[in-house]
Formats: sequence, C-alpha cells, structure tokens
Amino acid sequence: MTKALILAAGQGTRLRPLTDDRPKCLVEFCGETLLKRQAATLRLCDIADICVATGYRSDLIRELGFTTIENPRYESTNMVESLFCAKAFFEKEGDLIIAYGDIIYQKENLIALMNSDEEVSLMIDSNWRDLWSLRFENPLDDAETLLMSEDGYVTELGKKPKNYEQIQGQYTGLIKIREDKKSDILAFYNELDRSISYDGKDFDNMYMTSFLQLLIDDRWKVKAVEVSNGWLEIDSVEDLEAYEGMASRGELSRFFRL
Repeated sequence: MTKALILAAGQGTRLRPLTDDRPKCLVEFCGETLLKRQAATLRLCDIADICVATGYRSDLIRELGFTTIENPRYESTNMVESLFCAKAFFEKEGDLIIAYGDIIYQKENLIALMNSDEEVSLMIDSNWRDLWSLRFENPLDDAETLLMSEDGYVTELGKKPKNYEQIQGQYTGLIKIREDKKSDILAFYNELDRSISYDGKDFDNMYMTSFLQLLIDDRWKVKAVEVSNGWLEIDSVEDLEAYEGMASRGELSRFFRL
C-alpha cells in the first residue's frame, strides 16, 4: 500500500504576511488550503495513509486531524532533516510518496509517478518554461539544472544553470521511493558525513536536490517521470496572485485544472 509524507515544517517567509500566523501549507489558493488540495488528490489515488512533517505552527495542522511528526529543530534545519525526523512513518510498509508542502498537482501526474517501478522516481515537468515565464521575468533566475540520460534517468539536478540546454525539465518536489529501497536510503543518510558542506550548506541545511544528487552519484537509479504542466508551486505572494488572477479569468487550465 502506498503512503504519503508531506514536508511542511517551514513558515514560508516569501508568503508573508499570509504565513505570519500559519504554516505555508495552510495558505489558501482559490478558497482551499494547499494541504487540503494535496490531501484530496492523494485520496483520489487511494492513498489514505498521509503524514505531515510539521514545525512552524504544527498545532494548526494537528487540529485538522492529520497525522503529524514534528521536526523540533525546524527553525535551524532544512526539509531533508524534516524527512528523516519522520523515520517511523518512513519505515512503514509500502511505497512512499514524498511531497513538498507548497505544491499541488493533478491526479494524472500522481498516477504517472505511482506507476513507476524504479528505485527512486521524480516528477519532472518537461514543459516547465511556460510556467516559469509566468512566474519570473527571466526564467533562468530561479530554474535549476536537470539533465537526463538517454533512457530517462536523472544524472544531474539542483545546480544553477548557465543556459537552457542545462535544463531538460524541472524537478517539481514530488518523489516516490520503492518499498524495498527505503531501508537502504535510511542507511545511506545515516552514513553521510555530518562535518562537511553540501552545495554550500551544512548537513542540517542540505537541500533535497543535494541529497538526491548524492544518491545519483552513488549509482542509484533515479527515474524522471515526465509530465507536461498539471502542477503548481506556490512559493511567494506573487505566485499566488498570478495563479488566482488566471483562475478568475478562466486561464489557469493552461497549467492546472482546479
């Protein structure tokens, strides 16, 4: 049975003042919170065992009835730490979906990821540039590198691109780990050197993309499950205003169907 862990420990400072009194995942988009929208999509795909890794204002998420595991050091750590704070949930039987708390996605995208039988699978948007052009004056300013082998495995991600040729898609913050590989990933994480930096960050603040790149460099097979739009990242007030404006004009379906 597949289960899902939503990483939602951070405040989301770029969404202030909306996050002054709530975590990022409880910001509303078109009348419903990001968390409610994401949980609804998971349940549509028969994923009922959902846990939220919390930190900032974790009480508000618990009050909604979600199973939670708190990262007590959320203020000084990054989401990789939140992921492995949820070790007990991580180890439960079944494949594991890991999702960032500030994204929403359509059922079809999630089904495509669930259907992958690879060790680790990432939802990758091959049509990312249209969405980034809406969000940023220069899409390269916020995009990250993503390179794939001819057979569709990710070879590089998460670096600062110099040109569009270094971006064959964008990692979306949605991951699947096959059941039989979860214990190996835990062991891999536990064996990492805590004293060195990872892409300029100390161990506690390692980016998720840095951790995924470490797996790739260790010869793990990380499959790109390619989609074309059908998801949104809401990282800033500007993102929210742009998407809601498109929704009100009936234009959002170009990127995401409500």
